[in-house]
Amino acid sequence: MIQLLQSTKGRLSVALAPLALLLANPAGAAAVEINEHFKPQNEFKLDPWIEIKIGPIDLSINKAVFLLLLAGACTVFSMLWIARRMQSKPNRVQFVVETAYDLIDKQVTSANIKNTNVARRWFGFLLSLFFFVWFSNILGFLPLPINTEHTVTVLGMELPTLQLYAATANLSVPLALALVIFVSYHAEGIREHGPIGYIKTWAPSSATGVMRGIVWAIEALSHLLRLVSLSVRLFANMLAGHMLILIMGGGMIVLLGSLVVLPTLAMGIAFFLFE
Repeated sequence: MIQLLQSTKGRLSVALAPLALLLANPAGAAAVEINEHFKPQNEFKLDPWIEIKIGPIDLSINKAVFLLLLAGACTVFSMLWIARRMQSKPNRVQFVVETAYDLIDKQVTSANIKNTNVARRWFGFLLSLFFFVWFSNILGFLPLPINTEHTVTVLGMELPTLQLYAATANLSVPLALALVIFVSYHAEGIREHGPIGYIKTWAPSSATGVMRGIVWAIEALSHLLRLVSLSVRLFANMLAGHMLILIMGGGMIVLLGSLVVLPTLAMGIAFFLFE
């Protein structure tokens, strides 16, 4: 069922891609008499709030950085809050956290790391990563005052308006997380087997001669491709979901007029709930 829903979302994303491009293109907008001030692509534009540049390195604070800091704070706070309120008879919040704990312990850590000591060493990292990504995704569906392109005046102050934005819809965020994972599991492999021994494990001992070299090359390539798969899957899912919500929530109305308000709004809400 989950695969069917994901497949359906993928087909809808592809079908709506030309419409999204049309809305984002000023020439196309003029051709169909669209309000050019509506630019859905600007949701993913990262305007610096506080510019911090050290030589060629840009460390400016923007809405993506803010949401990452907020996700990190939520992760730390929730774990500390739950840890200090553990009960022998769990309440609903504790039950959910313990379910996630058990999921990461049995389905992720122990299922992939057979050495018990190594699994115990990396469990905390994997659990923290799980909650950090979860909070990052959930915050992306909460309307927060992070839209500095369109402001509202309150008591003489220009304040940002509400906007949906997920930091994980920016490729740099999941790519950075993928790099951390990439370096971590290679470092653990070298620690366990040594540099030469670890490289030898990329090909099974049963493969010999030319076949061993082919298997080793395929495995080496797969390690590099994991950087792409780990980062692009999360990025593409969040980006596609937000684009669907954005187009159905406002883009179709701008394109086709007020006659489609009710059906497109209903579809926008449906996509929001599905995401």
